[in-house]
Amino acid sequence: MSGKAFPGPELLSIKEGEWTNLPNGRVLWVPNFIESLESVSVFDALYHDLTWREDKIMMFGKWVTIPRLQAWYGEASYQYSNLKLDPLPWTVDLDALRIRCEAVAGSTFNSVLANLYRTGQDSNGWHSDNEPELGEQPVIASLSFGATRRFSLKHRSTKQKVIIDLPAGSLLVMAGELQRHWLHCVPKTARYVEPRINLTFRQIYN
Repeated sequence: MSGKAFPGPELLSIKEGEWTNLPNGRVLWVPNFIESLESVSVFDALYHDLTWREDKIMMFGKWVTIPRLQAWYGEASYQYSNLKLDPLPWTVDLDALRIRCEAVAGSTFNSVLANLYRTGQDSNGWHSDNEPELGEQPVIASLSFGATRRFSLKHRSTKQKVIIDLPAGSLLVMAGELQRHWLHCVPKTARYVEPRINLTFRQIYN
């Protein structure tokens, strides 16, 4: 797949390599932020070196196992859906990637949530990163490694969508009021896909 947004009713497109203004938010998508050979090396290092964990969150009054593995690194704790994540110290690789993302995003980050999607059945449902400790207009930089997976954005009110296939080495930055007005997800897929690692750098205000 090309990674471009798909045309159709209520679907919005975004530009490559520059900021796109959406209704109530901004997005920056750089599909070749990290070149292919380096991205393979980074995936291998992250896959083997990070301390992956399987967590449960509270949904509709029940504890549910998150359908992916995750790891939390940086300088601040983070809490969502009754799950508290205490940070592990930056690894050399994560810190180097953080600095590179900061330069493009125009923001500073003190934490990163790493997600490991083991198969196409691992996913991330519709949600927004709007916890109070992220601030009024959080800037979140999302780096992808490994398999290409589909990423969708949906406006809470208008139901407009943006659909992107995120390849290895791509960077997606969400900013402005996006987390307040938009939801996003990584849906399941029935087709066979290799594992994918996603890093979401963010600034936590305690």
